[in-house]
Amino acid sequence: MDTLKQIQQFFKGEIRTDSSTLRNFSRDASLFFVYPKLVVFPKDVADLQNLVKFVSGERSEGHNLSLTARSAGTDMSGGPLSESIVVSLTEHFNRMGQITKNDAVTEPGVFYRDFERATLKRNLLMPAFPASRELCTVGGMVANNSGGELTLTYGKTENYVSQIKMVLADGKEAVFKPQTLAQLMVKKKTAGLEGRIYREMFELIDQNYDLLQKAKPKVSKNSAGYYLWNVYDRATGIFDLTKLIVGSQGTLGLITEIKFKLVRPKTHTCLLVIFLKDFQALPKVVNHVLKFQPQSFESFDDHTLKLALKILPDFIGRLKGNAVKLFLQFLPEMWMALTGGMPKLIALAEFAADSHEEAIRQAIEAQESLVPLKLKTKLIKKASAAQKYWTIRRESFNLLRHHVKDMRTAPFIDDFVVRPEFLPKFLPRLYKILDRSNLLYTVAGHIGDGNFHIIPLMNQHEPNAAEIIRKISDEVFRLVLEYHGTITGEHNDGLIRTPYLRQMYGDEVYQLFLKTKHIFDPLNIFNPGKKVKASLTYALDHLDF
Repeated sequence: MDTLKQIQQFFKGEIRTDSSTLRNFSRDASLFFVYPKLVVFPKDVADLQNLVKFVSGERSEGHNLSLTARSAGTDMSGGPLSESIVVSLTEHFNRMGQITKNDAVTEPGVFYRDFERATLKRNLLMPAFPASRELCTVGGMVANNSGGELTLTYGKTENYVSQIKMVLADGKEAVFKPQTLAQLMVKKKTAGLEGRIYREMFELIDQNYDLLQKAKPKVSKNSAGYYLWNVYDRATGIFDLTKLIVGSQGTLGLITEIKFKLVRPKTHTCLLVIFLKDFQALPKVVNHVLKFQPQSFESFDDHTLKLALKILPDFIGRLKGNAVKLFLQFLPEMWMALTGGMPKLIALAEFAADSHEEAIRQAIEAQESLVPLKLKTKLIKKASAAQKYWTIRRESFNLLRHHVKDMRTAPFIDDFVVRPEFLPKFLPRLYKILDRSNLLYTVAGHIGDGNFHIIPLMNQHEPNAAEIIRKISDEVFRLVLEYHGTITGEHNDGLIRTPYLRQMYGDEVYQLFLKTKHIFDPLNIFNPGKKVKASLTYALDHLDF
C-alpha cells in the first residue's frame, strides 16, 4: 500500500498530491526548490499524533519518510522544504486562545498580523515581529527565533515564549515551560519520551555547562544552532526547554500551541532619518546614535530606494492614505534621484516615549549630536510622514524579490551579526569581498544590532551560481567568525547555513547538537537536514535557478 492510501486511513484533514500544490510547497522565500512527496493539512492534534506514529513506524522499517512543519513559507533559509511530507498548519491550526494583561495563547498557524491586531486592542504587543510581519505566522517566528526592528529594545522571540505544547517523536503531546529544580525532579520521573528528554537533556547541559556558556555567541541576537546555553540557569535553578525549542526550526517536534508574554508598547514615536553618502561613515553613525538609546535603528540602501521610486504607483498602493498626497511626499526623493544626490544608505533611528514631547526631545538630541559628522538628517514628528520610510524598509526584500527584471534575490549571506564596535574594521573588509564578486547587492537591516541583511542580485540563468554562492559564503562567514559574530541573527540555519555550524561552534559543541537532536528525535523524522547533518552540496544542488 502506498503512503497516500495509508495516511488516508487515519487522517481527518486534507491530503494533496496534485502538481500545483506540490510546486507551491517546493519553495519558500529562499534560493531553493525541493519537491515534496505530499502535503498534509492536519485538522487537529490527533491528526498530528497519528502522523508521527505512522512515520515513526515506517522509518523503523527502513522507509525514508519524514515530517516538516510549514506555515506561511516566508523563511529565507529553506527551512520548511522537504522531499517527504510537508505538514501545513495555516489552514486549521489558526485559532487564538485567551488574551490576558500579561500573555496570549495561540496556535502556530495564526498570522502575526492577526495576532497583533487582537493584542493591540488591549494595548499589548509581542514585539519580536520581523519585517515580514504582514505575511508570517507566529509558529514560523518561534521556529526561527525571529526578531525585527524592535529587537534592539525588546529582544527576540525567545524572550516572549513562556510555554509550548508539542507533539514528540513518540506521538504524545507534551507541555514545556520553565521548571524549578524540584519540578524538574518530578519531570525526570515522567514515563516515556518526555521523561527521557528531561533526564538526558539536563545531564547533557549540566555536564557541559561551562563549555556551552563559552560557546554562546557574544552578540545581541543569534539564530544559529541549538541554544543549549539558554536552557539551564544555575544561578536561579530554572531549567527551561522552551529556550531550546525556540529557534529549533521544527527539528525537535511539531508545535501545537504557544503562550506568548506581552508588553505594553510606548505610545509616541519620533523618527530621525540619516542620509549617508557612503558606507565609510556608517560605523561612526551607528556607535554614535546608540548612545541615545533609540527604540529601533534600521537601514536600507540606494538600490532599494531607487526600486521603490521606479515602481512608485505600485509602492504607493502598499501605503494607506490619499494617493496624490502620498505621491507628493516622495518628491524630495525623486529630486535626489534626478540630481544625483541619492544617498548610499538611509538610516532610521526611531525614539519612543510615553509622551510625544519626550520622543521628539530624544530625537533632537541625537540629531544635534550628529552635526560634527556633517551628515544630512531629517526629523519626522508625525507617524503618517514616517510611514513611507518604514514601508520601504519592511518591504525591501519583497520589492527586490518581485520587481527586479531578469535578476533574482539570492539570500545566502543575508543575516549575519557583528557587534557594532567591530564595524569600523569589519565593514571595509566585507565590502572588499562583495565588490570583488562583481555582484549587485542591496544592504538593509538592523544596524543598531550590527545585524546586516545583504542580498546579492543574481542573473536567473547564472551558470556558476553554486560556485559563486559557495565562495562568497565561505569568505563572508569566515570574516564574521573572525570578529566573533554569528552567521545568522534572525533567519536561522535551514539548508544554507546549517553546513557552517560546525565551523562556527567547533566540533565539541556540534557533537552536543547531534546528541540533542537524537534525544528528541531518535529516528530523525522531524525536518531532517536542518540544524544538524546538512550538506552544502545538497543545498546547492537544489538552487532555484
